[in-house]
Amino acid sequence: MWGIKLASKTKKATSLKRRISIQFVVVAMLAIALTTVLTITVFFSMFRKQIYEDLKSNAALVKEVILNTNLDESSYIFKNDDIRLTMVNREGMVVYDNMVDCETMENHGDRKEIMDAFEKGHGENMRHSDTQNKNTYYYAILLYPNTVLRVGKEARGLLALFYQTIPILSIGIGILFNICLVMSHLLTQHIVDPIQTIGLNVNQFEEFHGNVPYEELKPFANTIWIQHDSIAKQLKALEKSERVRQEFTANVSHELKTPLTSIIGYAELMESGMTQPEDIPRFSSEIRNSATRLLHLINDIIELSELDVTEVEVKKEDFDFYEIAQKCVNSLIIPARKHQVSLSLEGSSSMVHANKIMMEELINNLCDNSIRYNKPNGSVNVRIEREELYTKLTVSDTGIGIPKEHIHRVFERFYRVDKSRSKETGGTGLGLAIVKHIVAKHGEHLTIESEVGVGTTISVLIDNSPTELS
Repeated sequence: MWGIKLASKTKKATSLKRRISIQFVVVAMLAIALTTVLTITVFFSMFRKQIYEDLKSNAALVKEVILNTNLDESSYIFKNDDIRLTMVNREGMVVYDNMVDCETMENHGDRKEIMDAFEKGHGENMRHSDTQNKNTYYYAILLYPNTVLRVGKEARGLLALFYQTIPILSIGIGILFNICLVMSHLLTQHIVDPIQTIGLNVNQFEEFHGNVPYEELKPFANTIWIQHDSIAKQLKALEKSERVRQEFTANVSHELKTPLTSIIGYAELMESGMTQPEDIPRFSSEIRNSATRLLHLINDIIELSELDVTEVEVKKEDFDFYEIAQKCVNSLIIPARKHQVSLSLEGSSSMVHANKIMMEELINNLCDNSIRYNKPNGSVNVRIEREELYTKLTVSDTGIGIPKEHIHRVFERFYRVDKSRSKETGGTGLGLAIVKHIVAKHGEHLTIESEVGVGTTISVLIDNSPTELS
């Protein structure tokens, strides 16, 4: 499944490269096209302006020649020239043209350049010939009060200029297009590679996160980093959970095997008839003790499994914690006497808000643990103290104590400081683990203090009843 997702991400990244490259090329080609059109337009505008300047100079020169010579004498000067000279009177009649017969020409009185020359002293205009695809530029000046001199010249239009430059433009556009392809590929790779690095080079992501190449990628990189970190933590938690589960399974198998082996062994001896009649009560007692230990172990495992289900919400209620403690102490008087340990309760009534059954189990496990790991003629004291927000449960004993290097591990499942003593007393090794889970389920606070040969004190804070607080 991971391989499929990774391949899908790579495909998307490749598609992104293609799209960015195409967009770069399109933008570049648009820029080239617009630049070409703009260049030709500016060039044509300057070309047209230059033509008018030339015609203006020619008109002034021709006027000077005409005014200082006879027209018949000077007309030969313009006969073979590519500049067309035309003279028009105020009525619009053409009185002279160096290229066309005047008698065949139509009235020019409505021509813009002629009207402007009579009105302003000069005028200019351009007319296009679709058949020849040429523009004819005209510049007219007032020659006499009733006569206008017009100078004309043909030149290629904008489209003609464009068509003429197509070969050169094609070569230039081809070169620019190839440059754009190379640049777009390099730029796209430079932009997309860091993004692909985030998804593909997971092992190098920490280095990348500290050196994001683009400011815009920082939110994206931070999000991926959070997800990466979260997944890493989840994987570690899963690995730890798996190790705990494997250890728990191995420990359960071992703990169950010990009493079962003892039961089977004594039962086989009794079944074979090899036992003496006086040994049967002792063998029966051993079988009963092993079966009882096995039952306690199974009950504790079931309870731990129920506490491990985090989805189950703890149902809390208001009750008198002192009454629960008193009930638990009374039920443990006989086991305490059997271990030669005195059990006492101090404190007064205190209403708490918790799960009643779990609190009974918590007190029972703490007291049972203190009794089992006590010394002959030792004592266990249970104290209930009401504070402002909490009720404090304290279980103190005068037992064997716990070495400092073991204190942080005594709440682990099946962890025993003295394994031989635990088996002698019938302990399952799960009592304090159950206590820890109950406290965690309630979100309460637990502390432990112990000294070897002196004893152990465990304290738990339980929320007071909201009714009592108000």
